[in-house]
Amino acid sequence: MRVLVFLAEGFEEIEALTPVDVLRRAGIETTTVAVTGGFSRNVEGSHGIVVRADVVDTDLIIDEKSYDMIILPGGMPGTKNLDSSAIVDRFVRRAYEGGKYIAAICAAPMILGRRGILNTKKAVCYPGFEEYLRGATITDRRVEKDGRIITACGMGAALEFALEIVKTLEGQELADRIAAGVIAP
Repeated sequence: MRVLVFLAEGFEEIEALTPVDVLRRAGIETTTVAVTGGFSRNVEGSHGIVVRADVVDTDLIIDEKSYDMIILPGGMPGTKNLDSSAIVDRFVRRAYEGGKYIAAICAAPMILGRRGILNTKKAVCYPGFEEYLRGATITDRRVEKDGRIITACGMGAALEFALEIVKTLEGQELADRIAAGVIAP
């Protein structure tokens, strides 16, 4: 299994790094991708925390068969920066068309909604972004999985979101083991 986590300037740090940490604990190959449009792997989050990504978006040469999931963290202006990236757009569309998993948290589900990916799907997002989830059935859950799409409501659900991703990719037993190891509720 291989997961790509896209990081754009202004991303919500907990929503990005909690899944990265949990997935790596689970032994899932997880690559962070700086969506900077340049050569810098350093990306500043919405709270001033600078993260050094594994690769930059312009160097991302990966065919459709070399990853199983993409993750889009929220935060502002991180979500808007992801949404306006041609590379992120290409990966979101190819992942969806190629039968890959897509996970988005907080405001980031709007990226999927704006592309019609949530049509007829159950989904959640940060309150106030529901209008962007075009065609989705909005639920009151903290984390929602519908087919190959996983969405979550925000930073407070980051651990649940990450554990749902582990469960989806590697099964309930491993997700339970990771949850016990981090003393999750």
